[in-house]
Amino acid sequence: MKAQVAWVGGALAVVLAGIQLVPVERTNPPVESEVAAPPAARAVLRRACYDCHSHETRGPWYAQVAPISWLVANDVQEGRRELNCSQWQRRDARRQVKATHDVWEHVSKGTMPPWYYTPLHPEARLSVEDREALRAWRAEVTFVRATGNPGGGG
Repeated sequence: MKAQVAWVGGALAVVLAGIQLVPVERTNPPVESEVAAPPAARAVLRRACYDCHSHETRGPWYAQVAPISWLVANDVQEGRRELNCSQWQRRDARRQVKATHDVWEHVSKGTMPPWYYTPLHPEARLSVEDREALRAWRAEVTFVRATGNPGGGG
């Protein structure tokens, strides 16, 4: 029995060591543009969203270890595909409004940031003030789009 446990443990160690050789894409391309948001909303986005939704991803130590690295890389790729704050100006005004509404929808429903992200990234937890900054940004963008007047809305 001890020999079997030792053999399984050794085999597992070899597999875990071997999967470290599988390459994972971890690039941060150049930032093209900044999100057009008031400073308070931009600060929340930068702190709570940019790791997955920008070209400013900061990888923690565990993101370097397979198979976790595969999951992290996949989350970042998917996050950038959905909303890439580093390519904000690629969106026309209509798509920027939609993205702002989508951000607020996910935040207000509690689906962003994801439940599994915040335990290891407590800085990404959104306070009432953070949520209010994002709600106000959405309201401002909606007002500007509807009226053409950047004077504010609510």
